[in-house]
Amino acid sequence: MIAVVDYHKGNLLSVERGLAAAGAEVLVTDDAGAIARAEGIVLPGVGAFADASATMQELGQLEAVRARIAAGVPFLGICLGMHLLFEEGVEGAPDEDDEESSHNARGLAVLPGVVVKMPKLAVDGRPFKVPHVGWNTVVPPASGSFACPLFEGIPAGEYFYFTHSYIVPDGPFAVGMTAHSVAFPSAVQYGKRCFGVQFHPEKSSDAGAAVLRNFVRIVEGA
Repeated sequence: MIAVVDYHKGNLLSVERGLAAAGAEVLVTDDAGAIARAEGIVLPGVGAFADASATMQELGQLEAVRARIAAGVPFLGICLGMHLLFEEGVEGAPDEDDEESSHNARGLAVLPGVVVKMPKLAVDGRPFKVPHVGWNTVVPPASGSFACPLFEGIPAGEYFYFTHSYIVPDGPFAVGMTAHSVAFPSAVQYGKRCFGVQFHPEKSSDAGAAVLRNFVRIVEGA
């Protein structure tokens, strides 16, 4: 059973349908106890970092998810769900334009760093539209094929659907990269079974369906 975490910020039906189509038994729940019993966890991407963090803290979800990740239970964070893997996020914080603010919202702190606004200008001064909305490619951090099991059978440079204004920091945990105004991690991995993707697999046609099938297989294997 895969728990889709409901933190009261949006419609989770498309994620539920995508996982069910991939062969999973799915439970959409806001109950920390149910999350703690799940064989896999999906943290979907709706709302703002600060609001989601506050609700998850209030409902006991942050600690439940953090404990399950530490126990090796497969986890997939989608868009904001990936952002919440990190220590802090500026989105919705009182001092949103200050990346070093002590008022940044706290995340799961599974991965280090702060989730920040995507710049509207490239380093050469070219303007880019933010939010970054639409189809874009995901490639491995180094040349060659994907090493991450979430991308098994998916070629480098495949297109996925994005809609976001914030990006996670780069680091050795990055397993997929995408370029818009800057190059940013669009997929991350912690340990063997904890993953995050910036794109929305449930909205990414066949390639997204393949990612969800791979995650369901990872849950089954665990």
